[in-house]
Amino acid sequence: MKRYTIATLVLVLLTSGVWLIGRTKPSNTKTPPNKIVLVEGDILFQSSEGGQGKAIQLATGSKYNHCGVLYIKGTDLYVLEANGPVGLTPYADFINRTGGEYRVKRLKNRNSYFNDSTLKLFKAEGNKYKTTPYDPYFGWNDSLIYCSELVWKIYNRALGLEVGKLQKLKEFNLTHPIVKAKLEERFGKNIPYDEKVISPAAIFESELLETVR
Repeated sequence: MKRYTIATLVLVLLTSGVWLIGRTKPSNTKTPPNKIVLVEGDILFQSSEGGQGKAIQLATGSKYNHCGVLYIKGTDLYVLEANGPVGLTPYADFINRTGGEYRVKRLKNRNSYFNDSTLKLFKAEGNKYKTTPYDPYFGWNDSLIYCSELVWKIYNRALGLEVGKLQKLKEFNLTHPIVKAKLEERFGKNIPYDEKVISPAAIFESELLETVR
């Protein structure tokens, strides 16, 4: 039987876009969970604090109000996210932002969608959005972009998948005073109730995804 050295196995993991977090951890991971295999394209969800984060939770009925996509560069892990201008955030910074409370979702039958060429296309699609300003108005054009819109569009444009159901703003629960106040702050009296929206909650609940953590 053919034997492999530890160095060879590590090389295989890195070149296949997979990183095992357990006893060994990458340099930018300070508080990794136990024995989670992270793969490029994994979607990470977290609950951020603040007025907008709370409003999103109330409107969508979900604990999670922010998301991003996992990238691996060499031996380091990053999350491509729209938290301000789109950019790569070190994995450790992302998961520690809210005390390490986060979840990870992955495409079911991932290997049916990702190979060397499609992974390259996927990452190139994500890279197109780098430095794009954050969209506080949740519009659907590409001049500004918000977190779940970024994730949805990368999957849709690179792989042709709809990871989460698109909705209109008026379909959310907009009755809570915190939600009403945030909408009026952003839009005044001209709230775009018919605007197309993708929420972190819709992506989290997508039937195309399975829970990794």
